[in-house]
Amino acid sequence: MSFGDLKSDSGLKQLNAHLESRSYVQGYVPSKADADTLQQLKSAPEVSKFPHAARWFKHISSFAAGEQKSWPSAGGPPPKAAPAAKDDDDDDDVDLFGSDDEGDAEAERIREERLKQYAEKKAKKPGPIAKSNVILDVKPWDDETDMKELEKAVRSIAMDGLVWGISKLMPVGYGINKLQIVCVVEDDKVSIDELSEKITDFEDFVQSVDVAAFQKI
Repeated sequence: MSFGDLKSDSGLKQLNAHLESRSYVQGYVPSKADADTLQQLKSAPEVSKFPHAARWFKHISSFAAGEQKSWPSAGGPPPKAAPAAKDDDDDDDVDLFGSDDEGDAEAERIREERLKQYAEKKAKKPGPIAKSNVILDVKPWDDETDMKELEKAVRSIAMDGLVWGISKLMPVGYGINKLQIVCVVEDDKVSIDELSEKITDFEDFVQSVDVAAFQKI
């Protein structure tokens, strides 16, 4: 069977049209005609221009050269299709070899499923924990307040996501010092307003609490 010059678009066009409704050049199994036709091609046909010829080329090229030489001169009779599981009146043709369109659709489905699984896995992966560095000014009632006890009381506050840092006493006037203390908090777990309320609950020591500095880490 001749398709003209298969190194030209015109020849490839004839081959592509021939293979539009066939899996092989002749018959229903690979034959010498397929091997001979393959030898006439200089390279794989372009999928966009000759999809059926490209499908056939990929399939035939998958066989080893020695195996191709053993093929008969022509394809044998087609294998019998299995009885239809549906209604006996169903006359739909049975595609014995499948088609690239079906293969491409299945590959696309698998790819989309894997992308979905990857996106779900990535969404579940915990991101970085948002934290803030906070400096609090804790003011006593007067100069007679025991600042060591005041600081001890403040540091006794324990909350999930709260870590106390360094501290120092800062003069505010009239012999009164305020406690300036640093803490690091996880934003989703610790509310600065709630923390301030807990500190002011120590009424014997604390007059007020102010946020001197607040910085996201």
